[in-house]
Amino acid sequence: MDRLAVIGDPVGHSLSPQIHMTWIDQLGLDASYESIRVPAGDVTAAMEDFARQDFRGLNVTLPHKQDVLVSASQASPAVKAIGAANTLSRLSDGRWRADNTDAPGLIAALKRVGIDYVTGRKIIVIGAGGAARAALFALDRADAEVIVLNRTVEKAGQVIAECCNSPHGYGPLEDLHTVAEDAEFIINTASAGHQDTCIQLPEGKGRLFFDMSYGAPAAGQLAHAQQQGWTTEDGLGMLVCQAAESFRIWFGGDLPDVELALEACRETLKADL
Repeated sequence: MDRLAVIGDPVGHSLSPQIHMTWIDQLGLDASYESIRVPAGDVTAAMEDFARQDFRGLNVTLPHKQDVLVSASQASPAVKAIGAANTLSRLSDGRWRADNTDAPGLIAALKRVGIDYVTGRKIIVIGAGGAARAALFALDRADAEVIVLNRTVEKAGQVIAECCNSPHGYGPLEDLHTVAEDAEFIINTASAGHQDTCIQLPEGKGRLFFDMSYGAPAAGQLAHAQQQGWTTEDGLGMLVCQAAESFRIWFGGDLPDVELALEACRETLKADL
């Protein structure tokens, strides 16, 4: 049996086991997927244990997305640019390869809601943390015109320099109302909802406001966006789309059924309310 898991601390809230077991059951694979708490500071030893136990692959969530890189003998270009991994695959020599599926996951999630391409389109990215790095990598490689707005302007410039091949605009979050006038849509990577705060948005005029958070942390921000006339989408679709990319890395073939897993996750979130 192929063993798979998501590691993090905390990790009990993760929807990854439900997502991947939905596909494993649908496809009749001889595999298992579980969540495993790995405390901070124990990552290197844990990775050695996972290799000894013949785990086929791992998903990685906070706070370990950087720490696991020490245990990887190979890393994808995305991992090197973003500086973090969310998918590990055990190689034939027992060592690990690191990938980051957030970038293709974002592009796939945007396509789900009608954004078929981003090339040449003016897109605002709010925030300059880890989630912004993946978004910037994806949008930059797809030749979008990006403007990063962040409370700390210097950090916005730094993340562009580190993650992008092309120059992009950046500025303070206070510029949002002005910059948004001719932007086609907004991607929010900031975790304002986790602090019960809300980024004040200008009039949306039906444009897309894509929030990388989902569930309760995104609820207040999405409600405000809707009141301002934005078409809203939470980050659950991206979570499932990036998981699908991980699944394909491990098992090959076509992408698994995103809509099936997404519906299962939405039902779980409803039950938890």
